[in-house]
Amino acid sequence: MTLISAGESAANTNDASIDAGEDFTRIGEMAKKYGVTLRTLRFYEDKGLLNPQRDGATRLYSRRDKARLKLILLGRKVGFSLRDVKQMMDLYDPTGSNTKQLRLTLDKSEKQLARLQKQRALIDDAIEELSASMATVRKLLLERTVPPASAAS
Repeated sequence: MTLISAGESAANTNDASIDAGEDFTRIGEMAKKYGVTLRTLRFYEDKGLLNPQRDGATRLYSRRDKARLKLILLGRKVGFSLRDVKQMMDLYDPTGSNTKQLRLTLDKSEKQLARLQKQRALIDDAIEELSASMATVRKLLLERTVPPASAAS
């Protein structure tokens, strides 16, 4: 999960004035584009993961917010907690080398990969056991529903 993107170069604070040069997206458009609910976007805002600008009661999402949302959704898809995602994103420094962020991301990614591989092994075992059980049940069902051939005399 790479946490550095062009969208991150925007300042971390909201300006009182809306930059006319930037392309902003309203909350409904954001939700539709990224397949999330309005409630999800508001929740991410409450948790400090997104920081949309306001025009009255209207939330306006910048390129930076879009980039952050993509990273949040990627992080959730691979099993990171929102806390982990926030930790990794908050370490981003547009003027620095981001080595601390990259190290943390790599460390968390290695741990998550190990967890996912363990889950996969457990799921593979469960699939094998269930498949064997189903084969046994099918065999028993077939034996009980097909009349024996020798009884036809």
